[in-house]
Amino acid sequence: MARIAGVDLPRNKRVDIALTAIYGIGRYAASRIVTDLEIDPAKKVDNLAENEISQIRDKITGEYKVEGDLRREVDQNIKRLMDVSSYRGLRHRRQLPVRGQRTNTNARTRKGKARTISVGRKAKEAARKGG
Repeated sequence: MARIAGVDLPRNKRVDIALTAIYGIGRYAASRIVTDLEIDPAKKVDNLAENEISQIRDKITGEYKVEGDLRREVDQNIKRLMDVSSYRGLRHRRQLPVRGQRTNTNARTRKGKARTISVGRKAKEAARKGG
């Protein structure tokens, strides 16, 4: 089993796809790693030799910020935005979309499940009487 940066790579996937299981490595970075090390990208993770795994591990730890370090940096960046009270920081603090999306409709992923607004007793009675 290939374990790189604290992540177990999926065994039955191609190397270039399996590397994307590591937080901070996308398709482009994964294909660059594989081509730089001259490993066949179509090779399955199960079929990797131990020296190939160690080469990949060394390249990732040496050149890329991944997993815990990257998550920590992203969290610190968001916290900094909130501390300086920038517009983006305020949007993060209020748990609203940060990148200019509309919020009148949609934005349910960020805002959470829709909550019904309860109407007071007097307003209900007035609505029932029709006045």
